[in-house]
Amino acid sequence: MSHPKKINVIGGGLAGPEASLTAASLGCEVELYEMRREQDGKPILTPAHQTIEFGELVCSNSLKSESPNTAPWLLKQEMRRAGSKLLALADLTAVPAGHALAVDRVEFSHRLAEAIANEPRITVIRKEVKTLTVEDNELTIVASGPLTSDALSAEIARLTGAEHLAFYDSISPIVDAETIDMSRVYFAARWDKGTADYINCPMTREEYEVFLNALTTAEEAESKEWEKADYFEGCLPIEILARRGADTLRFGPMKPVGLRDPRTGKTPWAVVQLRKENLRADSYNLVGFQNHLKYGEQAKVLRLIPGLENAKFLRYGQIHRNTYICSPKLLDDRLRMREHPNIFFAGQISGVEGYTESIASGLLAGLYAAAIAHGAEPAAAPRRTALGSLVHYITQADPKHFQPANITFDLLEPLEEETRRKVRDKKERHRMVCERALDAFDRWWAESESWRNSSVVGV
Repeated sequence: MSHPKKINVIGGGLAGPEASLTAASLGCEVELYEMRREQDGKPILTPAHQTIEFGELVCSNSLKSESPNTAPWLLKQEMRRAGSKLLALADLTAVPAGHALAVDRVEFSHRLAEAIANEPRITVIRKEVKTLTVEDNELTIVASGPLTSDALSAEIARLTGAEHLAFYDSISPIVDAETIDMSRVYFAARWDKGTADYINCPMTREEYEVFLNALTTAEEAESKEWEKADYFEGCLPIEILARRGADTLRFGPMKPVGLRDPRTGKTPWAVVQLRKENLRADSYNLVGFQNHLKYGEQAKVLRLIPGLENAKFLRYGQIHRNTYICSPKLLDDRLRMREHPNIFFAGQISGVEGYTESIASGLLAGLYAAAIAHGAEPAAAPRRTALGSLVHYITQADPKHFQPANITFDLLEPLEEETRRKVRDKKERHRMVCERALDAFDRWWAESESWRNSSVVGV
């Protein structure tokens, strides 16, 4: 048996480490490159990162819903069955968050660093990658993330033959828990489902109108080169949402429905929810409050929220670049470049959006690259699965209107028309889609066992 090809993985965020750990567990030698590093005693960071740690969660600390028969739940269930390394670490470092899987981001990064250090087949190289090889003697997984360096971006553009695309993403503020006035807020879960892990800041109509006016008139941070930023629709800055109409926030991130105040027995006019940042519960992030306001303006506006009048903000919202390629033109269903099949893409640069989705694409890229490294041709994840549907979207969407996507039921293959006519209840339809997806996943996973566990793979 010939020695498997080396696999280069570029990017130490979420997709890169997942791909590295997956490929290494299947007997491959991996070199993991990360540009964030210490140099002359100083950290070299990106505009959004604050550390050089692997798996730093820049925005929220949530990996979305764990409610059964939801699309995010389905994706995570498939990932767990596939042995996702990072999802296992997320489960180990989870903090209470109602029906969501949220993690202690510091502990998560710490555990991930340990996992990488303890894997003898992974060699970590702290330097910026500026060129990509298309030679057949090695494979490369590009998981450089939304803040891909200018040099690597130019190299990707050279290989793809066209400029790749870019949009801009935002970060939510974080508040010091000790500075929240707990007499003005209450703990609750929407519709009293799950544990009451969220702090809810209730607003009267009058308070909401004052807040809305301050938000929509606050001065934004200087846009500079991103003056005409093309925001991702699912992560719009809150001030942009607010300008769409007086009630837009009340039907979005400040939706009060199902959050009855136990002290009054009434539903507030609007609610701001705060979610734990870590197990110690010493900090909370403002759910859905990503913004692009000047820091001083943020302080004034956010302190209009009941309970946050004297809040200390550990991090203000900010905007950062999110770069991605036009995958429908470039990638096949195994995340390989059609023109250069020894180069794979995973994570946000491939056009998936969200932590879980990035990890999922890294898992698949690691699996596919490992199989090919050992001389096997892996079968793509089935279209009916969440994993397969995510890849189907980024590789088959209309290139002219391609935009990064989270996992939703809209991406999954719909039920047969006859079944849809018979089953009118949406929840029941979703249950049936999930059941069908997990069956398809289990068959695919069993069929791939031949190359994963055979002497060809050597594990």
